[in-house]
Amino acid sequence: MASCGEALVKLLEGYGVDTVFGIPGNHTVQLYRGLAASSIRHVSPRHEQGAAFMADGYARASGKVGVCFLISGPGLTNAATGMIQALADSVPMLVITAVAARRDLGMGEGRLHELPDQGALASQCSRFSHTLMDPRDLPKVLARAFAVFASERPGPVHIELPLDVITADASDLDTSPWPQPAAPGPDPAAVTAAAEMLTAARQPVIMLGGGTVDAGIEARALAEVLDAPVCNTVNAKGVLPASHPLAVGSSPSLGPVREALVAADVVLAVGTEWAETDYDMLFLGAIERQGQLIRVDIDAAQLARNQRPALAVASDAGLFMAALANELEPAERGGVMRAAAIREAVQQQAHYHSEMQALFDCIRNAVPELLLVGDSTLPTYYAVWQYECETPRRYFHSATGGGTLGYAIPASLGAKLAMPELPVAALIGDGSTQFTLTELAAGVEVGLPVAVLVWNNRGYREIRQGMVAAEVEPVGVDIFTPDLVAAATALGCHTARPKDLDRLADCLKQAVRQDRPTLIELSQEDFLTTPAGEWYGP
Repeated sequence: MASCGEALVKLLEGYGVDTVFGIPGNHTVQLYRGLAASSIRHVSPRHEQGAAFMADGYARASGKVGVCFLISGPGLTNAATGMIQALADSVPMLVITAVAARRDLGMGEGRLHELPDQGALASQCSRFSHTLMDPRDLPKVLARAFAVFASERPGPVHIELPLDVITADASDLDTSPWPQPAAPGPDPAAVTAAAEMLTAARQPVIMLGGGTVDAGIEARALAEVLDAPVCNTVNAKGVLPASHPLAVGSSPSLGPVREALVAADVVLAVGTEWAETDYDMLFLGAIERQGQLIRVDIDAAQLARNQRPALAVASDAGLFMAALANELEPAERGGVMRAAAIREAVQQQAHYHSEMQALFDCIRNAVPELLLVGDSTLPTYYAVWQYECETPRRYFHSATGGGTLGYAIPASLGAKLAMPELPVAALIGDGSTQFTLTELAAGVEVGLPVAVLVWNNRGYREIRQGMVAAEVEPVGVDIFTPDLVAAATALGCHTARPKDLDRLADCLKQAVRQDRPTLIELSQEDFLTTPAGEWYGP
């Protein structure tokens, strides 16, 4: 007899899943029955939150679906933080959990791991949550999940299997994957309307969000035919190479970029929420545009949030940009000069930090092909507008979107598993490191040469500044910082404490060639001589 748990593994193989992150428990033993004989690699984090963060990093680095196998109850609740981050940033993640047997659901009789309604909890941090009540429905439910990943706005999907369903007979189940739908293209009339608006524009600006991460070719062709400066959010870094003369990079939270968006007669915003964490990190208020706004998003509901468009187009980003570029005639609109002026203005404004730029230049020059994974820490806030990429999926972080702490270590391990040919590094603060430091043991176990850059300013410095600015006596932010190098050594890692950029470069080059993670501690006082992180006014 083949069980439903075994059928699940075969279906996942059919959909191209090659890695699963999870911690086995009594409620998921039967999910693992078919795993050992499959082609799927299992990676054991040290906490279920780490599993979700690893799956997130795996998905962002590769574009494939990150998959978790988790126990019911605390397995899911521990992973919920990672699911929230993935939901905020539209990261494809499949979370498979156990749940109580069908006859025990909702009874409240104190079963192991019992929640009143586990699916209801999961539904708040996923695109949808489904309880599989009949093993015959498994192929259809998985088909629905992968349809979301392939053709809608992606995010986590949760599927829970009752204990008696996991072990149910599924010998006759067809375990071949269903055909996946293609992403929807734009209405031709909407493309024509957009082309007419942009043809008449004298100083258009293109705004790219994370929805364009796989549409770099289309974005470049459109930018060049339109001759328009291209700005981007964090999740769209590298969609247009930073070296391209039309690339502004930076961040729409900075004054010069916001001013460019205000001055544009037409803004074309593709695959972006226009949300606070990307457009108003400095809490300056909403951008009051003067010109017209064309919004393009695969999620039609998103077109009615944050900014009212003159034209709303529900479409896959790449399909829309390709169609629009074909409708436009090349014209000179001074895009290169305007982009250069914005870039220069960014470097002159108060929140641009030259020493942070030196740090980022050092990191990039030491390991040119680096995939860098950031956390919520001082350097990553500057990375929002000062760290640029030549290709997409080479920088992502948790400082925007869900804004979680402890993300970078496990997410970088997931990224390395997804892209073993690329050098990978994490950039994380000393406070955040204490959330997920033990996940380094998983990296040692699997043999992942990830460089973990720990920015040590001994506490929650950014939150402390916020308290001081609000005239609140700092409480809970001056935390004890252990010897992180000693702790990483105990976990089996290589370690280093460089005191300057030259030594940091040497440490990075060595770390990405090792056989396990290397924790590199960077004391803030060794790399900064001028104030940083002064986001808040008096």
